[in-house]
Amino acid sequence: MVQQILGWGSLAIAVIAGFVPIPMVLLILLVIGLIGGFMNPLEDVTTRIAYYVLAAALPAIANNLDAIPVVGMYLNTILDNIAVMIAGIAIANFVLAFYNNLTASNASTSEE
Repeated sequence: MVQQILGWGSLAIAVIAGFVPIPMVLLILLVIGLIGGFMNPLEDVTTRIAYYVLAAALPAIANNLDAIPVVGMYLNTILDNIAVMIAGIAIANFVLAFYNNLTASNASTSEE
């Protein structure tokens, strides 16, 4: 339930910020993404990699939307905002995977 609230809330913030300037919106979206990533870690490696690729590629894709007259600028801003939230999720999952890898290697060396 909390994950759905974070997801829909961040999407609403990203869309609203596409039309109305909100102070520190990128920081807000990053923190929401970090919270969501730590609360609901992605266990599947393939899904985690997809988030990494999407976080890196979505801003480049969004920049191409500026060529669309009238709405391109707004679509670019909205997708950039969503990419920041996805980057927060990807960072949180990277940190968790890295931590789990370190703790697993420490557990195996202490048993020897």
